[in-house]
Amino acid sequence: MDAVIFGNVTLDIICYPVNNVPRRESISFDQVAVSPGGCASNVAIGMATIGIPTALVARTGDDDSAELLYQYWRRVGLDTRFVERQPDIPTAVSVGLVDSNFQPRFVHTPGANGALSAEALDIPSLAAAGARFLHVAGFFVLPGLLDERLSQKLAQAQNLGLRTSLDVVFTERMDDPHLRASLWAAMPHLDHFLCNDYEAYRMTDIRDSKKAARALKARGATNVIVKLGEKGCWVESDSFTGRIPAPKAEVVDTTGAGDAFAAGFIAALCRGADLPTAAEAGNRAGARIVGRLGAIQAWLDYQRNR
Repeated sequence: MDAVIFGNVTLDIICYPVNNVPRRESISFDQVAVSPGGCASNVAIGMATIGIPTALVARTGDDDSAELLYQYWRRVGLDTRFVERQPDIPTAVSVGLVDSNFQPRFVHTPGANGALSAEALDIPSLAAAGARFLHVAGFFVLPGLLDERLSQKLAQAQNLGLRTSLDVVFTERMDDPHLRASLWAAMPHLDHFLCNDYEAYRMTDIRDSKKAARALKARGATNVIVKLGEKGCWVESDSFTGRIPAPKAEVVDTTGAGDAFAAGFIAALCRGADLPTAAEAGNRAGARIVGRLGAIQAWLDYQRNR
């Protein structure tokens, strides 16, 4: 394997369109997609379909939901030897309600993700298996990562020659200064830090994305990438600073767009691209994924057409 993706996985049920949810009445919708979800699974599936040998480090239950996830993971060729099945905890499930403006809201149970911690990362074994890149996906939705152990694992990975990256994902946990401290501890051990513009604002209290990126880089990450949706991304680095525009895209569902960016970005880096070129690849991947309902359908289309 070339890359390891570590983080949350879910079974996603995406419903469209759902504009409101009455308290005591049933609702109907036109389309549904049932597929793997969760930041780590989304990124890993994207990278595998692009052609990067990729391993997933995660936890599921030992249930029918997990069987569905494994079917898709096998289909794209993911290395799942580091995925642990927990017999007494259900697999995480997310129900996504996508409105007519293509914006998703989620009803979610964390399931086995709640038992995932940095201890699941056996860095020497991953390095011995050939890993050159370690990406942490969904940082703030994983309570088991919100301590000093992850920063120690990232430092160990860098010492063994792996490049490291992390994407945060918005939750209200990022407003807690004590929990944010675990992220600040990890920043000096990150080659690439990813977030979107709203997350950058919530973490820095700076509305200007450029200034927020600068403040985040000052925390120690070598490169900071702030995703700007249809406007592309802002890159803050010693080697390059500037906005990389995104291609135009027809939007059906924005679920998984940020994860698709990470997949395209990391895959390009694995193939030797420089930072601006990798950011362009991330933008293209994000534009691809929003054209279909759900976080991975566009990746499956891409795999079929390769």
